[in-house]
Amino acid sequence: MYNKIIRVITIVPIMAFAMLTIMYCLRPVLFGSIMQYVFAVLFLTVLPMLAYPLQPVIPKYKNAGREGQRNLAIVMAVIGYVLGIVVAICTDATKAVWIIYLTYLFSGMGIVIFNKLIKFRASGHACGIAGPITILVYFIGPSGFWGLPVFILSLFSSLAMKRHTIVQFLLGSGIAVLAFFISVLLADARILTA
Repeated sequence: MYNKIIRVITIVPIMAFAMLTIMYCLRPVLFGSIMQYVFAVLFLTVLPMLAYPLQPVIPKYKNAGREGQRNLAIVMAVIGYVLGIVVAICTDATKAVWIIYLTYLFSGMGIVIFNKLIKFRASGHACGIAGPITILVYFIGPSGFWGLPVFILSLFSSLAMKRHTIVQFLLGSGIAVLAFFISVLLADARILTA
């Protein structure tokens, strides 16, 4: 029971919301405006969460069970990430906002590449926890490491429920960290933020 609760409260959109809210409360200047925060919540939390109530009404996913829910969640998340990039372009977003959207986009692409193309399962759940922790440490400092207990609890609940192996969990985490560093390099090179 506890393992299921941990898994539910650490889904990717909820972790994104927690990260965005912590960042906005501690360093609102990173967003440039409250609207950038609202857009980020919309694209990284609300849109991906719509996968859960929409699954029963979309024919392709309706009778596909947990795997259908998982696939729809990935689709909705990637749509949100792409829309976030579009809004970042149209609104002259800050470097921090660019890094956040790019990290989520590249993470989503990495999860799809491993899970659908390479057929080696990487944990999207782990990716969705490791990414926010990495982003928080970068922008907020060492206090971002307070997210590590959440990461560890999620790892143990995933193992206990046999949702992932340690390798799958660590691979998902590695995808998020790599996506973050690529995003920082792109933002620092001013390729996308000039």
